[in-house]
Amino acid sequence: MADSRFDVATIGNAIVDIITKSDDKFLQDQELIKGAMTLIDAGRASSLYRKMGPAIEASGGSAANTAAGVASLGGRAAFIGKVAEDQFGGVFRHDIRAAGVAYDTPQETGGPPTARSLIFVTPDAQRTMQTYLGACLNLTPADVDPDTIKGSKVVYLEGYLWDPPQAKEAFLQAARIAHGADRKVALTLSDSFCVERHRASFRDLVEHHIDILIANEAEICSLWQVDSFDAALQATRGKCEVAALTRSEKGAVIFADGEVHVVDAVKVEKVVDTTGAGDLFAAGFLHGYTAGYNLFDAGRIGAIAAAEVISHIGPRPQTRLADLLPADLRSPVR
Repeated sequence: MADSRFDVATIGNAIVDIITKSDDKFLQDQELIKGAMTLIDAGRASSLYRKMGPAIEASGGSAANTAAGVASLGGRAAFIGKVAEDQFGGVFRHDIRAAGVAYDTPQETGGPPTARSLIFVTPDAQRTMQTYLGACLNLTPADVDPDTIKGSKVVYLEGYLWDPPQAKEAFLQAARIAHGADRKVALTLSDSFCVERHRASFRDLVEHHIDILIANEAEICSLWQVDSFDAALQATRGKCEVAALTRSEKGAVIFADGEVHVVDAVKVEKVVDTTGAGDLFAAGFLHGYTAGYNLFDAGRIGAIAAAEVISHIGPRPQTRLADLLPADLRSPVR
């Protein structure tokens, strides 16, 4: 690829995750949709926070997690996302920079507080997210640094950004700038409920504006409104240059230009928390893609990164991912 300052620049919601162990009864009592990300207001966030058990606070946000994963793999990553000038905002800024990610989005002053996601992890390792977007809603096109976009091999956008209107405009502006600089634009569908909210516009995005699509099985089936993964795979063919579709313990299917690669999931001793699994698969895949590996090997890196993050509580790596790669995946392809 052409010379660049960054391998991957990600744009998304800057969120602090508040993670607690829970059970199905609590979800039912609070009328939470298991496994989904639901947007809530400040009052609901405060009410649920009071009812939560002991929790772990960790910087999160889908695209931010992906940026942290790219950096952990030895790649050059940048993140664009909005936080407030408050305690959680300070935590987020510290954590993303400490992870080795370039982050220079101006803080929001005088507006809503930094976003937080209340995450309830059930014994089956599923995560149910209740998200208050707060300052994320104030991300605007003015926050998108053109030099960062032009200087990145791939610009990666999270589907969750399609909810707030101003962030949606920032999203589209970044895609225009990237394509104008002959860069690739990648999209994660983020969540099947997010797809349901924006199905028509997501279909248009995938077919006309996105080069690399990353989605899980539920999301891609929802996008095309089909009942099987095979049907979703067929519906996706020809819609974008590259599609990387994950299937949890069944691994992933990656295809482009007639090539189809099936990548096995990496086994872990125990799945503890699936928070960040898709984000870290995306990190590994995009790292491999921008480093010049073939699609199968890029998928292998994604599987390794995802396996690390589901083996512990929290959405970002606790082990340097570059150290987990086999020797044949440790050096960029020239």
